[in-house]
Amino acid sequence: MEIRERLKEFTVQDDRMGAVSFFGTFAFYFATLYLAIANQGTWWILVPMMVLNGLSAVRLYVLQHDTGHASLFKTRSHNDWAGEALSVVTFAPYAAMRHNHNMHHSHLSNLDHRDTGEIHTMTVQEWRDAGFWQRLQYRLYRNPLVLIPLGSLFTYFIRYRWPKNAHTMWRSVVTHNLVVVAYMAGIYALAGWNGVAIWFFASLFGGMVGVFMVYLQHNFEDTYWDRRPDLDPRLAALQGSSALDLGWWMDLASANIAYHDIHHFNARIPHYNLRKCHQMIRKEYDLPTIKWPEAIRSFSLKLWDEEQERLVPFPKKRVPQTAVPAE
Repeated sequence: MEIRERLKEFTVQDDRMGAVSFFGTFAFYFATLYLAIANQGTWWILVPMMVLNGLSAVRLYVLQHDTGHASLFKTRSHNDWAGEALSVVTFAPYAAMRHNHNMHHSHLSNLDHRDTGEIHTMTVQEWRDAGFWQRLQYRLYRNPLVLIPLGSLFTYFIRYRWPKNAHTMWRSVVTHNLVVVAYMAGIYALAGWNGVAIWFFASLFGGMVGVFMVYLQHNFEDTYWDRRPDLDPRLAALQGSSALDLGWWMDLASANIAYHDIHHFNARIPHYNLRKCHQMIRKEYDLPTIKWPEAIRSFSLKLWDEEQERLVPFPKKRVPQTAVPAE
């Protein structure tokens, strides 16, 4: 049976499951934030609560991602209301996030539309053509010690204040930012600057986990990129997106978004069906799965080699710039 037909049974939304996940994760988020602030003088309680709070923020972001695909609940209106509520703690303006992420789905693995991806990838030829400063900038950008912490800080705390295409929906973005300021003011009013600092560093940790996951979703050795008209949407979904097997606890924290290949093949599958869907499909089709060793090694891969059709590290030997022919 065609894989698309096999996935249909998993696209059915369950409002009860959606509500348990939505309200349960919110409750866990605020409980861990409260316990962290209330025990700020006891590090062995403070640190674990901050870690758990950051992980719950990751999960809330994935739930918002589901609402953008109208897959968390049965009706569009319920998904939109939930997405707006989630945006306050995820820091991602809902309308802009939904639009830009759907653009990412539309242009997945398209070398001519890499501006819609979350992590920029240069080709080997572009690296050869690049000048010194462009290469240096890209080296720093793809360095995990820069990409993960600074990427988290920039994306969630700075870039999302005015994301791509925000000018087309500026009212919702401005309203979102005002509500976020009110949320932070509320934390300050209840817990002072210490409470704000605890919230910030817990959120920064969650953002780092988010960047780590986003990188691995499409940056691994045997991923897939191509140009139209040769681009195959099926390969883009099932080969160009990863299936991460990083353990049950990571699946719980990330609301199963680790099974990104199935998600890209059919974005209507809610997160609470992704894990069992992947397990069923994996038995019938040869779907590769990335575990921790390969996940860590993926951060050494920097450039897309169009000839070898794989992601490769930076050249070990110095590669001269491509000569520009004289006119």
